[in-house]
Amino acid sequence: MTETSETLVPPTPQVNALKMEDPWTWLAKGWADIKRSPLPSLIYGIVFVAAGAAITGGLWWLGLDSVIPAAAASFALVGPVLAIGLYEISRRQERGAEVSLSGILKARPPSLVQFGFVAFFLMFGILVWMRIATLLVALFLGSTYPPLPEFMAFLVSTKAGLSMLVIGSITGGVIAFFIYALSVVSMPLLLERDVDGVTAIISSFNTVRKNFAPMMLWAWLIASLIALGFVTAGVGLIVIFPLLGHATWHAYRAALK
Repeated sequence: MTETSETLVPPTPQVNALKMEDPWTWLAKGWADIKRSPLPSLIYGIVFVAAGAAITGGLWWLGLDSVIPAAAASFALVGPVLAIGLYEISRRQERGAEVSLSGILKARPPSLVQFGFVAFFLMFGILVWMRIATLLVALFLGSTYPPLPEFMAFLVSTKAGLSMLVIGSITGGVIAFFIYALSVVSMPLLLERDVDGVTAIISSFNTVRKNFAPMMLWAWLIASLIALGFVTAGVGLIVIFPLLGHATWHAYRAALK
């Protein structure tokens, strides 16, 4: 008698219906995760901010001040990949397991290849955005890269600057939307389940498509909190980045089954 072998491929995740108040619940749960494991969460935030400061300092040293705003935005967009350790903290808390720095550093998705595929896909989108940003600077300013204060004054006080700001904002907004839609729950999904990268991306996109209003509220909350972090010269991101990382885990748990 021939036995039917059990499929090795997990079923495609199903998207749950979300409510408008859900994003606020995710933030509340994320904050609770920080309070339960403050040391690893805040160390993660410090490392994230230090890396951002190093990139900013490098651009400043190279005389590329005018690229810093675009670089800051792109660094925020790659957050879903960098937050894998924060997802692991929330997952361990959820299971009642021990949370330690060594355990977090050892966090591995079931398939590093598929996780790397999606990470590369997101990085490619960010590289496209950075390339467009540098092309806009070249188009409107020529081969010169003015200091950041002069560049900001150019943006808001000249017709050419305002045109550059509008074009850059629209282009960056479109790219940011697609990166957000394809990554908002795909990275925590890949950490927990053995699914392929395409399935993870499609599941994330379907989450946004089927729950457009609450997921746009979530995008607005993410953007607003990150902007608040930048206003505080990055210091606020020490708490905000872990908060968003933990909350993203709870967004994934609520969105997919």
